[in-house]
Amino acid sequence: MPPRTRSAGVCPRYVCGITLGEVGRGTFVRVPQAQPADGPAADLRRQASGPIDLSWNLPLAGLAEPHVRRVLAEIGRGDGLPALLDYQTDVDLARQSEAALHWLSLCGLDAVPEEVTVTNGAQHGLLCTLMALLRPGDLLLVEALSYPPLRAMAERLGVKLAAVALDEAGPRPEALAAICESAAPKAFYLTPTLQTPTTTTLSPERREAIARLARRHDVLLIEDDVFGLLKPDRPAPLATLAPERTVYVTSVSKCLAPGLRVGYLRAPSTLAPALRYAVNLSTWMTPPLTSEVAAQLILDGTAARLIEAQRATAARRQQLARHFLKDRCFAADPTGLHLWLPLPDGWRGDLFRRAAEQRGVLVAEARTFALRPADGPEAVRLCLSHEPSQECVRDGLSMIDRLLDLPPTPATLLP
Repeated sequence: MPPRTRSAGVCPRYVCGITLGEVGRGTFVRVPQAQPADGPAADLRRQASGPIDLSWNLPLAGLAEPHVRRVLAEIGRGDGLPALLDYQTDVDLARQSEAALHWLSLCGLDAVPEEVTVTNGAQHGLLCTLMALLRPGDLLLVEALSYPPLRAMAERLGVKLAAVALDEAGPRPEALAAICESAAPKAFYLTPTLQTPTTTTLSPERREAIARLARRHDVLLIEDDVFGLLKPDRPAPLATLAPERTVYVTSVSKCLAPGLRVGYLRAPSTLAPALRYAVNLSTWMTPPLTSEVAAQLILDGTAARLIEAQRATAARRQQLARHFLKDRCFAADPTGLHLWLPLPDGWRGDLFRRAAEQRGVLVAEARTFALRPADGPEAVRLCLSHEPSQECVRDGLSMIDRLLDLPPTPATLLP
Protein backbone atom coordinates (compact mmCIF):
# COMPACT_ATOMS: atom_id res chain seq x y z
CA MET A 1 0.00 0.00 0.00
CA PRO A 2 1.64 3.30 -1.01
CA PRO A 3 1.77 5.94 1.70
CA ARG A 4 -0.35 9.04 1.49
CA THR A 5 1.48 11.91 -0.14
CA ARG A 6 3.69 13.68 2.37
CA SER A 7 3.79 17.46 2.40
CA ALA A 8 7.11 19.01 1.40
CA GLY A 9 9.48 19.97 4.17
CA VAL A 10 8.41 17.32 6.70
CA CYS A 11 11.49 15.45 7.91
CA PRO A 12 11.55 11.76 8.89
CA ARG A 13 11.61 11.24 12.66
CA TYR A 14 14.69 9.10 13.31
CA VAL A 15 17.73 9.09 15.50
CA CYS A 16 20.86 7.00 15.19
CA GLY A 17 20.64 3.22 15.50
CA ILE A 18 22.41 1.32 18.28
CA THR A 19 24.18 -2.00 18.64
CA LEU A 20 22.13 -4.24 20.92
CA GLY A 21 23.29 -7.39 22.67
CA GLU A 22 20.87 -9.84 24.23
CA VAL A 23 21.62 -13.05 26.07
CA GLY A 24 20.81 -16.02 23.90
CA ARG A 25 20.40 -13.95 20.75
CA GLY A 26 23.76 -12.35 20.13
CA THR A 27 24.65 -8.81 19.11
CA PHE A 28 23.13 -6.95 16.18
CA VAL A 29 22.54 -3.44 14.92
CA ARG A 30 18.99 -2.37 15.48
CA VAL A 31 17.00 -0.50 12.89
CA PRO A 32 17.08 3.28 13.62
CA GLN A 33 14.58 4.10 16.33
CA ALA A 34 11.68 6.51 15.91
CA GLN A 35 10.75 9.09 18.53
CA PRO A 36 9.70 7.37 21.77
CA ALA A 37 6.04 6.44 21.82
CA ASP A 38 4.00 9.18 23.50
CA GLY A 39 7.23 11.07 24.12
CA PRO A 40 7.37 14.73 25.12
CA ALA A 41 9.01 15.75 21.82
CA ALA A 42 6.38 14.02 19.71
CA ASP A 43 4.51 15.73 16.89
CA LEU A 44 0.94 14.70 17.68
CA ARG A 45 -0.76 16.60 14.88
CA ARG A 46 -3.16 14.54 12.79
CA GLN A 47 -1.62 14.88 9.35
CA ALA A 48 -3.81 14.96 6.24
CA SER A 49 -0.89 13.55 4.28
CA GLY A 50 1.96 11.16 4.92
CA PRO A 51 1.87 7.71 6.52
CA ILE A 52 -1.19 6.24 8.20
CA ASP A 53 -0.48 6.83 11.88
CA LEU A 54 -1.31 3.99 14.25
CA SER A 55 1.41 4.99 16.71
CA TRP A 56 -0.20 7.68 18.93
CA ASN A 57 -2.75 6.82 21.59
CA LEU A 58 -5.06 9.82 21.30
CA PRO A 59 -8.86 9.86 21.51
CA LEU A 60 -11.01 10.22 18.43
CA ALA A 61 -11.03 13.80 17.23
CA GLY A 62 -13.97 16.04 16.44
CA LEU A 63 -16.69 14.56 18.64
CA ALA A 64 -16.54 17.43 21.13
CA GLU A 65 -16.13 20.29 18.67
CA PRO A 66 -19.78 21.42 18.34
CA HIS A 67 -20.26 21.24 22.08
CA VAL A 68 -17.13 23.27 22.81
CA ARG A 69 -18.29 25.89 20.28
CA ARG A 70 -21.62 26.13 22.11
CA VAL A 71 -20.00 26.48 25.53
CA LEU A 72 -17.56 29.13 24.32
CA ALA A 73 -20.45 31.11 22.85
CA GLU A 74 -22.35 30.88 26.14
CA ILE A 75 -19.30 32.06 28.07
CA GLY A 76 -18.88 34.96 25.64
CA ARG A 77 -22.48 36.06 26.13
CA GLY A 78 -22.37 35.78 29.90
CA ASP A 79 -20.98 38.19 32.47
CA GLY A 80 -18.38 35.82 33.94
CA LEU A 81 -15.73 36.16 31.23
CA PRO A 82 -13.70 38.92 32.93
CA ALA A 83 -13.15 36.73 35.99
CA LEU A 84 -12.04 33.85 33.74
CA LEU A 85 -9.36 36.09 32.23
CA ASP A 86 -7.90 37.04 35.61
CA TYR A 87 -6.07 35.24 38.39
CA GLN A 88 -8.27 32.90 40.38
CA THR A 89 -8.87 32.61 44.11
CA ASP A 90 -10.20 29.73 46.17
CA VAL A 91 -13.69 31.21 45.90
CA ASP A 92 -13.45 31.23 42.10
CA LEU A 93 -12.41 27.57 42.13
CA ALA A 94 -15.68 26.38 43.66
CA ARG A 95 -17.19 25.59 40.25
CA GLN A 96 -14.08 23.72 39.15
CA SER A 97 -14.26 21.69 42.35
CA GLU A 98 -17.92 20.85 41.70
CA ALA A 99 -17.06 19.66 38.20
CA ALA A 100 -14.10 17.65 39.49
CA LEU A 101 -16.24 15.87 42.06
CA HIS A 102 -18.82 15.03 39.41
CA TRP A 103 -16.15 13.70 37.02
CA LEU A 104 -14.63 11.60 39.80
CA SER A 105 -18.07 10.19 40.57
CA LEU A 106 -18.30 9.07 36.93
CA CYS A 107 -14.96 7.33 37.52
CA GLY A 108 -16.41 5.48 40.52
CA LEU A 109 -14.84 7.64 43.23
CA ASP A 110 -16.41 9.64 46.03
CA ALA A 111 -14.36 12.64 47.11
CA VAL A 112 -14.61 15.92 48.99
CA PRO A 113 -13.18 19.25 47.79
CA GLU A 114 -10.22 19.07 50.20
CA GLU A 115 -8.99 15.95 48.39
CA VAL A 116 -9.09 17.37 44.84
CA THR A 117 -6.47 19.24 42.81
CA VAL A 118 -7.13 20.59 39.31
CA THR A 119 -4.27 20.24 36.80
CA ASN A 120 -3.44 20.99 33.18
CA GLY A 121 -4.23 17.44 32.12
CA ALA A 122 -3.10 14.09 33.47
CA GLN A 123 0.53 14.41 32.40
CA HIS A 124 0.84 17.65 34.36
CA GLY A 125 -0.88 15.89 37.24
CA LEU A 126 1.72 13.14 37.16
CA LEU A 127 4.57 15.65 37.10
CA CYS A 128 3.06 17.53 40.06
CA THR A 129 2.65 14.26 41.95
CA LEU A 130 6.32 13.38 41.51
CA MET A 131 7.41 16.92 42.37
CA ALA A 132 5.27 17.04 45.50
CA LEU A 133 5.68 13.59 46.97
CA LEU A 134 9.05 12.18 45.87
CA ARG A 135 12.58 13.43 46.41
CA PRO A 136 15.83 12.85 44.49
CA GLY A 137 17.05 9.37 45.28
CA ASP A 138 13.60 7.97 46.12
CA LEU A 139 12.69 4.73 44.36
CA LEU A 140 9.65 4.77 42.08
CA LEU A 141 8.29 1.47 40.78
CA VAL A 142 6.73 1.27 37.33
CA GLU A 143 5.23 -1.55 35.33
CA ALA A 144 7.85 -3.32 33.19
CA LEU A 145 6.09 -1.82 30.16
CA SER A 146 4.86 1.65 31.03
CA TYR A 147 4.07 5.21 29.92
CA PRO A 148 7.38 6.68 28.59
CA PRO A 149 6.89 10.34 29.70
CA LEU A 150 6.47 9.23 33.32
CA ARG A 151 9.88 7.62 33.17
CA ALA A 152 11.37 10.77 31.63
CA MET A 153 9.87 12.91 34.40
CA ALA A 154 11.28 10.68 37.12
CA GLU A 155 14.73 10.68 35.59
CA ARG A 156 14.71 14.48 35.26
CA LEU A 157 13.74 14.82 38.94
CA GLY A 158 16.48 12.45 40.08
CA VAL A 159 14.01 9.75 41.11
CA LYS A 160 15.28 6.17 40.78
CA LEU A 161 13.21 3.67 38.80
CA ALA A 162 12.66 -0.08 39.01
CA ALA A 163 10.32 -2.28 37.00
CA VAL A 164 7.67 -4.62 38.34
CA ALA A 165 7.39 -7.72 36.16
CA LEU A 166 4.14 -8.31 34.28
CA ASP A 167 2.15 -11.37 33.32
CA GLU A 168 -0.97 -11.59 31.19
CA ALA A 169 -3.04 -10.28 34.13
CA GLY A 170 -0.84 -7.25 34.88
CA PRO A 171 1.81 -6.50 37.55
CA ARG A 172 2.75 -9.69 39.40
CA PRO A 173 2.08 -9.37 43.16
CA GLU A 174 5.03 -11.62 44.00
CA ALA A 175 7.34 -9.41 41.95
CA LEU A 176 6.02 -6.32 43.70
CA ALA A 177 6.46 -7.98 47.09
CA ALA A 178 10.06 -8.96 46.33
CA ILE A 179 11.03 -5.39 45.41
CA CYS A 180 9.23 -3.95 48.43
CA GLU A 181 11.06 -6.32 50.76
CA SER A 182 14.49 -5.63 49.29
CA ALA A 183 14.48 -2.00 48.20
CA ALA A 184 11.91 0.04 50.20
CA PRO A 185 10.26 1.89 47.28
CA LYS A 186 8.49 5.18 47.90
CA ALA A 187 5.74 4.77 45.28
CA PHE A 188 4.34 2.53 42.56
CA TYR A 189 2.98 4.07 39.34
CA LEU A 190 0.55 1.92 37.35
CA THR A 191 -2.37 2.05 34.93
CA PRO A 192 -4.86 -0.57 36.16
CA THR A 193 -7.45 -0.07 33.39
CA LEU A 194 -6.69 -0.42 29.66
CA GLN A 195 -2.97 -0.31 30.36
CA THR A 196 -0.76 1.14 27.71
CA PRO A 197 0.70 -0.62 25.85
CA THR A 198 -0.67 -4.07 26.82
CA THR A 199 -4.44 -3.20 27.09
CA THR A 200 -4.63 -5.21 30.36
CA THR A 201 -7.29 -4.34 32.93
CA LEU A 202 -6.48 -5.61 36.42
CA SER A 203 -9.02 -7.93 37.99
CA PRO A 204 -10.55 -7.02 41.36
CA GLU A 205 -8.42 -9.75 42.97
CA ARG A 206 -5.19 -8.39 41.48
CA ARG A 207 -6.13 -4.86 42.58
CA GLU A 208 -6.79 -6.06 46.12
CA ALA A 209 -3.45 -7.85 46.23
CA ILE A 210 -1.59 -4.71 45.12
CA ALA A 211 -3.47 -2.57 47.65
CA ARG A 212 -2.60 -5.01 50.47
CA LEU A 213 1.09 -4.99 49.52
CA ALA A 214 1.16 -1.19 49.30
CA ARG A 215 -0.35 -0.91 52.76
CA ARG A 216 1.95 -3.56 54.23
CA HIS A 217 5.10 -1.90 52.86
CA ASP A 218 3.95 1.73 53.16
CA VAL A 219 4.10 2.37 49.41
CA LEU A 220 2.26 5.26 47.78
CA LEU A 221 0.13 4.23 44.79
CA ILE A 222 -0.08 6.55 41.77
CA GLU A 223 -3.11 5.32 39.83
CA ASP A 224 -3.22 6.61 36.26
CA ASP A 225 -6.83 6.12 35.15
CA VAL A 226 -7.03 8.29 32.04
CA PHE A 227 -8.59 5.42 30.06
CA GLY A 228 -10.88 4.21 32.85
CA LEU A 229 -14.09 5.83 31.65
CA LEU A 230 -13.78 4.16 28.24
CA LYS A 231 -14.43 0.76 29.85
CA PRO A 232 -17.99 0.57 31.21
CA ASP A 233 -17.43 -2.72 33.10
CA ARG A 234 -14.17 -1.71 34.78
CA PRO A 235 -13.49 -2.82 38.37
CA ALA A 236 -13.45 -0.28 41.18
CA PRO A 237 -10.37 1.99 41.19
CA LEU A 238 -7.43 1.19 43.43
CA ALA A 239 -8.21 4.49 45.16
CA THR A 240 -11.33 2.88 46.64
CA LEU A 241 -9.27 0.01 48.07
CA ALA A 242 -6.43 2.06 49.55
CA PRO A 243 -7.70 5.65 49.63
CA GLU A 244 -5.26 6.70 52.35
CA ARG A 245 -2.23 6.07 50.11
CA THR A 246 -3.46 6.51 46.52
CA VAL A 247 -3.08 9.52 44.25
CA TYR A 248 -5.73 9.01 41.59
CA VAL A 249 -4.98 10.72 38.27
CA THR A 250 -7.66 11.37 35.66
CA SER A 251 -8.27 13.75 32.78
CA VAL A 252 -10.97 14.80 30.36
CA SER A 253 -8.55 14.59 27.43
CA LYS A 254 -8.97 10.89 26.52
CA CYS A 255 -12.76 11.06 26.61
CA LEU A 256 -13.69 14.58 25.48
CA ALA A 257 -10.90 16.24 23.46
CA PRO A 258 -7.10 15.95 23.69
CA GLY A 259 -6.65 19.72 23.46
CA LEU A 260 -8.88 20.29 26.48
CA ARG A 261 -6.04 20.12 28.99
CA VAL A 262 -7.92 19.65 32.25
CA GLY A 263 -7.09 16.94 34.74
CA TYR A 264 -8.06 16.07 38.30
CA LEU A 265 -6.09 14.52 41.15
CA ARG A 266 -7.82 12.85 44.06
CA ALA A 267 -5.49 12.28 47.01
CA PRO A 268 -5.74 12.04 50.80
CA SER A 269 -6.37 15.47 52.27
CA THR A 270 -3.00 15.28 54.01
CA LEU A 271 -1.24 15.16 50.61
CA ALA A 272 -3.44 17.59 48.68
CA PRO A 273 -1.72 20.81 49.88
CA ALA A 274 1.62 19.59 48.53
CA LEU A 275 0.01 18.72 45.21
CA ARG A 276 -1.62 22.15 44.94
CA TYR A 277 1.69 23.80 45.74
CA ALA A 278 3.31 21.83 42.90
CA VAL A 279 0.61 23.12 40.54
CA ASN A 280 1.27 26.69 41.72
CA LEU A 281 5.01 26.18 41.29
CA SER A 282 4.76 24.75 37.78
CA THR A 283 1.98 26.88 36.21
CA TRP A 284 0.64 29.08 39.04
CA MET A 285 -2.88 27.97 38.18
CA THR A 286 -4.77 25.93 35.64
CA PRO A 287 -6.19 28.17 32.87
CA PRO A 288 -9.58 29.36 34.16
CA LEU A 289 -11.19 29.59 30.72
CA THR A 290 -10.24 26.01 29.77
CA SER A 291 -11.32 24.73 33.17
CA GLU A 292 -14.69 26.47 32.79
CA VAL A 293 -15.27 24.88 29.38
CA ALA A 294 -14.61 21.45 30.88
CA ALA A 295 -16.78 22.25 33.91
CA GLN A 296 -19.77 23.22 31.78
CA LEU A 297 -19.46 20.09 29.63
CA ILE A 298 -19.30 17.92 32.75
CA LEU A 299 -22.07 19.58 34.73
CA ASP A 300 -24.62 19.86 31.90
CA GLY A 301 -24.30 16.14 31.05
CA THR A 302 -22.54 16.61 27.71
CA ALA A 303 -19.37 14.88 28.97
CA ALA A 304 -21.27 11.70 29.81
CA ARG A 305 -22.73 11.61 26.29
CA LEU A 306 -19.30 12.20 24.74
CA ILE A 307 -17.87 9.31 26.75
CA GLU A 308 -20.55 7.06 25.26
CA ALA A 309 -19.74 8.37 21.78
CA GLN A 310 -16.02 7.64 22.27
CA ARG A 311 -16.84 4.11 23.40
CA ALA A 312 -19.11 3.49 20.42
CA THR A 313 -16.59 4.75 17.88
CA ALA A 314 -13.75 2.84 19.55
CA ALA A 315 -15.89 -0.29 19.44
CA ARG A 316 -16.40 0.10 15.69
CA ARG A 317 -12.67 0.41 15.15
CA GLN A 318 -11.96 -2.57 17.36
CA GLN A 319 -14.38 -4.53 15.17
CA LEU A 320 -12.27 -3.50 12.19
CA ALA A 321 -9.16 -4.80 13.95
CA ARG A 322 -10.83 -8.12 14.70
CA HIS A 323 -11.87 -8.37 11.04
CA PHE A 324 -8.39 -7.84 9.64
CA LEU A 325 -6.40 -9.56 12.40
CA LYS A 326 -8.89 -12.32 13.19
CA ASP A 327 -6.33 -15.11 12.76
CA ARG A 328 -3.65 -13.30 14.75
CA CYS A 329 -2.83 -13.45 18.44
CA PHE A 330 -3.36 -9.97 19.91
CA ALA A 331 -4.77 -8.32 23.02
CA ALA A 332 -7.50 -5.68 22.92
CA ASP A 333 -10.54 -4.40 24.76
CA PRO A 334 -13.87 -3.87 22.93
CA THR A 335 -13.96 -0.16 23.88
CA GLY A 336 -10.23 0.54 24.09
CA LEU A 337 -8.32 2.87 21.81
CA HIS A 338 -5.38 0.55 21.10
CA LEU A 339 -4.33 -3.07 20.76
CA TRP A 340 -1.20 -5.04 21.61
CA LEU A 341 0.23 -7.27 18.91
CA PRO A 342 2.93 -9.83 19.82
CA LEU A 343 4.90 -10.59 16.67
CA PRO A 344 5.26 -14.05 15.15
CA ASP A 345 8.45 -16.00 15.82
CA GLY A 346 11.43 -14.50 14.09
CA TRP A 347 10.16 -10.94 13.86
CA ARG A 348 12.03 -8.21 15.75
CA GLY A 349 9.98 -5.21 16.80
CA ASP A 350 12.36 -2.68 15.24
CA LEU A 351 12.41 -4.53 11.92
CA PHE A 352 8.63 -4.79 11.85
CA ARG A 353 8.21 -1.11 12.70
CA ARG A 354 10.56 -0.09 9.91
CA ALA A 355 8.97 -2.46 7.38
CA ALA A 356 5.52 -1.11 8.27
CA GLU A 357 6.67 2.48 7.88
CA GLN A 358 8.14 1.73 4.47
CA ARG A 359 4.68 0.53 3.49
CA GLY A 360 3.03 3.69 4.78
CA VAL A 361 1.95 2.77 8.33
CA LEU A 362 3.43 3.97 11.64
CA VAL A 363 3.33 1.72 14.71
CA ALA A 364 4.90 1.88 18.19
CA GLU A 365 7.59 -0.67 19.03
CA ALA A 366 7.36 -2.43 22.40
CA ARG A 367 10.87 -1.44 23.48
CA THR A 368 9.90 2.22 23.71
CA PHE A 369 7.69 1.29 26.69
CA ALA A 370 10.29 -0.80 28.53
CA LEU A 371 12.36 0.58 31.40
CA ARG A 372 15.26 -1.41 29.97
CA PRO A 373 15.02 -1.81 26.17
CA ALA A 374 16.43 -5.36 26.33
CA ASP A 375 13.40 -6.36 28.44
CA GLY A 376 10.92 -5.29 25.78
CA PRO A 377 9.15 -8.16 24.01
CA GLU A 378 8.95 -8.46 20.25
CA ALA A 379 5.59 -6.73 19.89
CA VAL A 380 4.00 -3.51 18.67
CA ARG A 381 1.17 -1.29 19.84
CA LEU A 382 -1.43 -0.28 17.27
CA CYS A 383 -3.62 2.75 18.07
CA LEU A 384 -6.97 2.93 16.33
CA SER A 385 -8.12 6.44 17.21
CA HIS A 386 -5.41 8.88 16.10
CA GLU A 387 -6.46 8.73 12.45
CA PRO A 388 -9.69 10.70 11.88
CA SER A 389 -10.56 8.57 8.84
CA GLN A 390 -11.89 5.08 9.47
CA GLU A 391 -10.87 4.24 5.91
CA CYS A 392 -7.24 5.00 6.78
CA VAL A 393 -7.47 2.72 9.81
CA ARG A 394 -8.92 0.01 7.59
CA ASP A 395 -6.08 0.38 5.08
CA GLY A 396 -3.47 0.43 7.83
CA LEU A 397 -4.77 -2.74 9.47
CA SER A 398 -4.96 -4.48 6.12
CA MET A 399 -1.32 -3.67 5.45
CA ILE A 400 -0.27 -4.89 8.92
CA ASP A 401 -2.07 -8.17 8.29
CA ARG A 402 -0.24 -8.66 4.99
CA LEU A 403 3.12 -7.74 6.49
CA LEU A 404 2.73 -10.37 9.20
CA ASP A 405 2.71 -13.03 6.45
CA LEU A 406 6.05 -11.91 5.02
CA PRO A 407 9.32 -13.54 6.12
CA PRO A 408 10.87 -11.80 9.16
CA THR A 409 14.21 -11.02 7.54
CA PRO A 410 16.04 -7.79 6.61
CA ALA A 411 15.17 -8.58 3.00
CA THR A 412 11.57 -7.62 3.86
CA LEU A 413 12.72 -4.01 4.08
CA LEU A 414 12.12 -2.17 0.84
CA PRO A 415 15.12 -0.79 -1.07
